[in-house]
Amino acid sequence: MTVVDESLLAKVARSLTLPPDDAPTGISNSILAAAASSYGSKPDEDEMTLPTGFDINAAALFEAVVEAAYLVANADGEFDEDERKAFQSVVLQACKDQIDERQLEALVSDLAELLKEDGLERRVVMVGRTVKKDVHRREVLRIASLLAHVSGGVSDVERSVLTQLAQAFELGNDAVQDALGEAERALSS
Repeated sequence: MTVVDESLLAKVARSLTLPPDDAPTGISNSILAAAASSYGSKPDEDEMTLPTGFDINAAALFEAVVEAAYLVANADGEFDEDERKAFQSVVLQACKDQIDERQLEALVSDLAELLKEDGLERRVVMVGRTVKKDVHRREVLRIASLLAHVSGGVSDVERSVLTQLAQAFELGNDAVQDALGEAERALSS
């Protein structure tokens, strides 16, 4: 991977914190930033009985959002250390310190193992099953589209994975183009 401009990484991270263009009034965060709060409060094994604010559904949604972006980032079959660091850095910034580096590192390692074991098509199906609401599905596509720009633009294979995600979400043909368009507008402003 070519080393990415730090200003682009910052712009992607900032865009990932914001809600989509069509978000209802009063929504001030993206689904990634909102779900990160619950995921970040995930109890350790020895804290299982303590009240933590952990919401298993929000945590599963957070994992699905990150996995969708991870699948797009891995579309070309290469995800070297530089790409991994850039990906993790942007996600951490976008989560507004709601999760820590250790949690994200563990999640990305788990996602790598799942992708290796199950393959891309199976993982896309699993993400499709996890994200239930259309508004969330569209937001997942937007977030994955934004993260695809980290590598300097959206390649044909990345677009193909976005299309597979849209099909798993049972969204119309325009969903990918809408998500990409919104990502491009956010990054050009």
